[in-house]
Amino acid sequence: MLHGIDIELRRGEVHAILGENGAGKSTLVKILSGFEPLTAGELQLTDDSGEKIHISQWNNQIAEKAGVVLIHQEFNLVDQLTVAENIFLGSEIKKGLFLDKKQMLKKTREYLQSLQCDIDPDVPVRNLAVSAKQMVEIAKAQAKHAKLLILDEPTAVLTQKESQVLFELIERLRKRGVAIVYISHKLDEIEQIADRITILRDGKLVGHYKGSELTKDDMARLMVGRELSSLFPDIPALNEESEVVLRIENLLLPGVDHGASFSLKRGEILGFSGLVGSGRTALMETVIGLRVAARNNVGSITINGEQLKFKRLADARKKGIAYLSKDRKGSGLLLDKGLSFNFSLFALQKFSRILIDKKQEQQAFDKAVDTFDIRIKDFNVNAGNLSGGNQQKLLLAKILEAEPAIIIIDEPTRGIDIGTKGQIYQFIAQLLAAGHSLILISSDITEIIGLSHRVAVMYHSEIVGVLEGEEINEHEIMRYATGLKTKPQKVTAEKELDKKLSTG
Repeated sequence: MLHGIDIELRRGEVHAILGENGAGKSTLVKILSGFEPLTAGELQLTDDSGEKIHISQWNNQIAEKAGVVLIHQEFNLVDQLTVAENIFLGSEIKKGLFLDKKQMLKKTREYLQSLQCDIDPDVPVRNLAVSAKQMVEIAKAQAKHAKLLILDEPTAVLTQKESQVLFELIERLRKRGVAIVYISHKLDEIEQIADRITILRDGKLVGHYKGSELTKDDMARLMVGRELSSLFPDIPALNEESEVVLRIENLLLPGVDHGASFSLKRGEILGFSGLVGSGRTALMETVIGLRVAARNNVGSITINGEQLKFKRLADARKKGIAYLSKDRKGSGLLLDKGLSFNFSLFALQKFSRILIDKKQEQQAFDKAVDTFDIRIKDFNVNAGNLSGGNQQKLLLAKILEAEPAIIIIDEPTRGIDIGTKGQIYQFIAQLLAAGHSLILISSDITEIIGLSHRVAVMYHSEIVGVLEGEEINEHEIMRYATGLKTKPQKVTAEKELDKKLSTG
């Protein structure tokens, strides 16, 4: 719910909207794009002559006619259709009774060329990379003669290089006079591209600022309403006497000549870094049985001295491994189910003998809500109604209720505001103190550096380096992640490290 928000969006400006999850950003964007009605206040548009027009009725159809286009984090594209068919979907060009495909292809090429995008308009969208799909969405906005373009977390699934291409495109649109609303939790992006910034907190306006007025620290403080003295908590030092709880040797991924080998000690955070598509998620999904290794008879998985192979995730869970997927909306939570149902799904044996003890289940859920500070206004809603940050905290509570010894966390803070990030980092520190071991996959290098005891870097589905101590810095990680540097005799070196760790 919003409380008396005033905002002015100007031609040729990038206007960033910041706030924690639940601050009101989504509601504001839905109102601007006509997907949610105004219950009070008014909207004004300025036409090409500069005259202000008061809008009495506002919905998505009227908004689109006025040139307001919203590009969601989840793209609104049909994979089976071509680029041109997607761009003209619902507004097809016809020649008599038939589609004028030649004209649609011609127009699509013009839109893509104006954005300096080298994309074949006749290729199915399913064949495109994520960054190319985003360009198609922006070309669709061009076809609708967008005057106000709203971008919701546009770089959430882009690499750093792809993000830079997007920023260059935004700059070209800005110079053409398009007004751009930019929503992101990545404060370095806001610092780089925003002309003006509006900050919301708890549905209320904190203030409007020039982009040049605020540092990242200022933005974070204004968003959460307090000083963030240190985002990363003190991580307990790794006990050299601790035993190796997980050992992977020579596990082979498809299309790779060298197997992956690494080890994890009790009470350790082993970070996995690398560019998007480097194989980090694929490797972990192979370890826990969600994917099949390239050759079944090659490689080994050892947990607490017992050699195992997992055919499915449930087998890994039984051996004390929990997996927090990066796709919390797809494979992490059942969004159309209730909160307590999601919470207890992995730990039903704790609440049941023959029948589920609802009272015990509710008590455990209430305790988790308090422990993880899951902010719930209505306990009867489904998981899909929670903000992204609260969904992530619910997912973390869900996997921990099963009391795993080893936790694999994939992109734990993607799309989450800075205040909630700090909370999740605190939870991670508490897990280490309690003796859990974690594998952390993250595309945020500062997160990897701030939390990890050691860092394994992947390139083209291979572990090309395992860094520790002073080696863990952005420069060194990127040299390995981009293939500029590899450690020779990777598997042998890792085995020697395992031996060293095992003997203390």
